[in-house]
Amino acid sequence: NKMLGVVGMGRIGSELSRRAIAFGMRVIAYDPYLSATRARSLQVELVDELDDLLTHADFISLHTPLTPETRHILNAARLQKTKRGVRIVNCARGGLIDEGALIKALEDGHVAAAALDVFEIEPLPADSPLRSATNLVLTPHLGASTIEAQESVGIEIAQSIRAALLEGTIRNAVNMPNLDAKTLAIIGPHLRFGAKLGRFLSQIAPKRVDTLNINYSGKVNEVDTTAITRSILKGFLWIAGGTDVNEVNAPAFAESLGLKISESRLSAPGDYTDMLELSAAGEGKIVSVGGAFFGATPRIVSINSRPVEARPHGVVLVLENTDRPGMVGRIGTLLGEHGVNIATMSLSRNQAGGTALTALNLDTTPSEELLSEIRASEDIHSAQVIQL
Repeated sequence: NKMLGVVGMGRIGSELSRRAIAFGMRVIAYDPYLSATRARSLQVELVDELDDLLTHADFISLHTPLTPETRHILNAARLQKTKRGVRIVNCARGGLIDEGALIKALEDGHVAAAALDVFEIEPLPADSPLRSATNLVLTPHLGASTIEAQESVGIEIAQSIRAALLEGTIRNAVNMPNLDAKTLAIIGPHLRFGAKLGRFLSQIAPKRVDTLNINYSGKVNEVDTTAITRSILKGFLWIAGGTDVNEVNAPAFAESLGLKISESRLSAPGDYTDMLELSAAGEGKIVSVGGAFFGATPRIVSINSRPVEARPHGVVLVLENTDRPGMVGRIGTLLGEHGVNIATMSLSRNQAGGTALTALNLDTTPSEELLSEIRASEDIHSAQVIQL
């Protein structure tokens, strides 16, 4: 009758949940990027807010990457929201827990016990107060290094070397699928551009995306696009997985989130010689971004099926607003008053007096104060800052 709270439902979080359920535990999960369909298949109760998990779980296990969004995801305020007597395990990343706040919660008994394999500073300093806590188990980031695990690693390395030498098969590359020099020269620009487009799409898409479609058109169809798809996935999953996601593990990470990937192809080039179009669907919403090459120069050429032209790097401000006179001047004035310079601007509208979409490449990131001023206008429907 005990409840396990799992924060982060990637491969390890999912495997832990399966084992806990097998032993009769009820599992409640928090992962803003996990699809509802995937949660049902794992037989876990998915919550939209972390606080809902904290107030019900008897045990909490963390399995998220360390990103600006997850740093100190368990801080003093959130630890106080947990059930008195909770037990906490962190074998994921140091920095997910505010260690000072954890010590206080352990001392006053609100947290009954904890186990840490990772720390904010590694190796753990000799004078760390964590070392003196009697209800805390510590391992030096070696919790997985059992005799059996080390034997398995040695066998896997030997098998990979044998396959490379005798069969020419490259297994378990740490950065990307194996490509010969000729293919890499052709698709290299698409790899970098695809990652940028994926990253762009992830920042305008809902957190819980069910499907991601990648459409290739033009000359890019003449080569194997597997590596490009993986680069796109890496960029798209950057927010959810941080630096832990790479071209090799991106498909598996997407599968763990319940994200379905599809590809489509158009042999006819259309308006551009080469074009990549990405679309994501989730939470009843569909968003898209398209990119093409102008010679050797990549450009974002569509956002949510609206034609634009923006550079795929730096800071991009995307606005949706009512199409009426004075809007461009009003936005430019607000940006200027806050010292934000516009590098390029592209406008698109559905019809006169309808809705306009504006993409602005900015030299610096606008402050929250500036964004609040922009969004305060009744003519502004949305304002999103994209970091590339």
